[in-house]
Amino acid sequence: MDNSSEPDKIIEIDLPKVAKRGLMLTFLSLIGLIILRMLIEGEFTFSINIWSVLFFVVGYVVLIVLHELFHLLGFRVFGKVPWKSMVVGMNLKLGIAYATTDRLMTNKAIRKALLLPFWTTGVVPAIIGLAFGNGIWLTLAAFLIGGAAGDFAMHKELKKLPDDWLVKDDPEEPKLYLFEPGRNIQ
Repeated sequence: MDNSSEPDKIIEIDLPKVAKRGLMLTFLSLIGLIILRMLIEGEFTFSINIWSVLFFVVGYVVLIVLHELFHLLGFRVFGKVPWKSMVVGMNLKLGIAYATTDRLMTNKAIRKALLLPFWTTGVVPAIIGLAFGNGIWLTLAAFLIGGAAGDFAMHKELKKLPDDWLVKDDPEEPKLYLFEPGRNIQ
């Protein structure tokens, strides 16, 4: 970046710290969902067989892909980013799936895009699991809620800044570059 492109602030998340928070969030979500299900049903039973394991594995992969696609949808809906300016993929070195764009978005828009997958791939499966008394859906929901820990960490940091600041996502790292509004950014 040249001087005219130097950000006013950089937000970078600590992946090992976020991973620990994600595990804790997964565990607490699962316990909370099981307790909620017990309050609704009066009891909770869970059986594991080859089909339930297969459903979980396939469901988990599908929900991770959907999680990233919902980020892209958020970029489009909230940030007005053209589809051709978005990328989704896996960073095998960091062990994470990602969705990114090279376009600037407002702080308000990117915060919405960060949380959209939590609602669609975490809360919706939780509702399905609670409604049908299905432990696999509850477990998937807990894993996807925990998997949103990085999104929550970014959102928390972005919340400290005004809505109209401009945000550029780093295409390779879990890092955001922030610019005060009105700047000529190259």
